[in-house]
Amino acid sequence: MNVGDQIPEYLGLDANGNKVMSTDLAGKPLVIYFYPKDNTPGCTAEACSLRDYDSEIAAMGYTVIGISKDSVESHKKFRDKHSLPFMLLSDPTTEVNQAFDVWQKKKMAGREYMGTVRTTFITDASHRVTHILAKVDTKNAGPQIIALLKN
Repeated sequence: MNVGDQIPEYLGLDANGNKVMSTDLAGKPLVIYFYPKDNTPGCTAEACSLRDYDSEIAAMGYTVIGISKDSVESHKKFRDKHSLPFMLLSDPTTEVNQAFDVWQKKKMAGREYMGTVRTTFITDASHRVTHILAKVDTKNAGPQIIALLKN
């Protein structure tokens, strides 16, 4: 996925297991952030930073959506535990991760595996990518996005 590309129609499963399509969010600019795993330190810091700045991001006209391969049930617990005001979408097959090209080979402790590369995509109201944030500062994700949107 590159700047200027149209995001895919299918975005994942919501808290009730229903498919969420980009057409369900027609006319809304989006902040779509991909993260590796619910309830891990970096992912929790990122989600809580976005939570703390959600009203400011919303005031700029943007809707925040988090996507990971965790289950719908895991997302519900994560959302409730941290009072997250935005939608978390489940991508158990990694179809959406792959469409955004964030499902990649990673290395940790000398082992290679496939996983989600933490990345944030910002779209305009027609859902074309306007910005890609590959170097996410998890503790300051909210202010980082706001600064990007203001420029």
